[in-house]
Amino acid sequence: MKRVKIKELLKTSPQNQEVLVKGWVRTFRNNQFIALNDGSTNNNLQIVVDFNNTSEEILKRITTGASLSITGTLIASQGKGQTVEVSAKKIEILGDSDAEKFPLQPKKHSLEFLREIAHLRFRTNTFGAIFRVRNNLAFAIHKFFNEKGFVYINTPIITSSDAEGAGEMFHVTNFDIANPPKTETGEVDYKQDFFGKATNLTVSGQLEGELAAMAFSDIYTFGPTFRAENSNTARHLAEFWMIEPEMAFYDLNDNMDLAEEMMKYVMKYAMEHNAEDLEFLSQRLFEEEKQKPQNERSEMRLIEKLNFCIENNFERVTYTEAIDILRESNHNKKKKFNYLVNEWGVDLQSEHERYLVEKHFKKPVILTDYPKNIKAFYMRQNDDGKTVRAMDILFPGIGEMVGGSQREERLDKLETRMKEMNIPTQDLSWYLDTRRFGTCPHAGFGLGFERLVLFVTGMTNIRDVIAFPRTPKSCEF
Repeated sequence: MKRVKIKELLKTSPQNQEVLVKGWVRTFRNNQFIALNDGSTNNNLQIVVDFNNTSEEILKRITTGASLSITGTLIASQGKGQTVEVSAKKIEILGDSDAEKFPLQPKKHSLEFLREIAHLRFRTNTFGAIFRVRNNLAFAIHKFFNEKGFVYINTPIITSSDAEGAGEMFHVTNFDIANPPKTETGEVDYKQDFFGKATNLTVSGQLEGELAAMAFSDIYTFGPTFRAENSNTARHLAEFWMIEPEMAFYDLNDNMDLAEEMMKYVMKYAMEHNAEDLEFLSQRLFEEEKQKPQNERSEMRLIEKLNFCIENNFERVTYTEAIDILRESNHNKKKKFNYLVNEWGVDLQSEHERYLVEKHFKKPVILTDYPKNIKAFYMRQNDDGKTVRAMDILFPGIGEMVGGSQREERLDKLETRMKEMNIPTQDLSWYLDTRRFGTCPHAGFGLGFERLVLFVTGMTNIRDVIAFPRTPKSCEF
């Protein structure tokens, strides 16, 4: 007989049909009722055991965490909480679990504790819901771009370039790091290394993505990226996933339109395909926020917040307009910001971004035309000589969600900017070739996937939306 997943069984009309179900024991009550879960849904299937005709040896082995295979009859449930249940005819123990040693007891566990046992936390309702949502968000991203005719490009994980110019990179080598070969001047001789040069884990696939966009018009990347940034916060990871589309013949407005459409598409997809999980996560967040003071609670429930972002047009505002709004705000005048906004040119902090979204506009905001001095070298320069065609999308509760720009397609402008920022043009001659041979206006953006999952699930710590978080001083499992 073929195994049926619990999610499907719970939607099946009971007609005394024989079924085969497999899963893990959540609870076993009165030697009679097994709550079985196989990860397809947070809802358990109740298995009714005929304990008078089941051996004592089998009953003893039905413990929390044990893996079972059960053949039985699907019947209408007499109890509360479920419409169907299985009357067990045959119970096979596939894997035992010592109930006294199993860390996940049938009680509420803190998220901090569950991070310590990340290899087991998938088995909880909270993390079951999070990772099913994450799965559908990833699928929706591929689906969105596929429907628009984008080409999916796999950009390299090991690279010799620093796309952002920030220098916070993990270095890759096969040298004995205690005794690397040296040059005559005493520097590490990377010519003897595996790749014959200094290499690192990628911080972005953008530059390589631009190369592909100059042939296919519309491409996107979706892969792991790495930042050796010593930020031990609830919003930073050393290893995370990025979605980076690059589009030839796009200007900044086209770029903003695409990013807004994509964000709404993937959130809507999750709401349609993970309604049960999101309802669970919404209730979880509501219960968690009851412990907070009223002024720290979210103004909207999770589902309401997602609908709000889907249904509203994102407000488009220039950086200069945003600075004026922030400078004149009561929040700034009463010195409620940790970083006061006094002058044009400052880099906006998360508290400023959230103020614009949550207090002033009360909707998602796209900020554009930032000062060139706080942005990367590849962004297209405006005619004012001070700003670039950059854009950031800001979301409630989280701040920056998407960062992008129209790229600088003019070779002379790009080379001048690189020299100003001390970026060696000879090391990026391959990148500059896209401006030498058939350049055109083009644009793109980057979306940190975990930030998206964080927003959609209502979680507050980014370590809870990736399976095995990599953070400073932590690389478990």
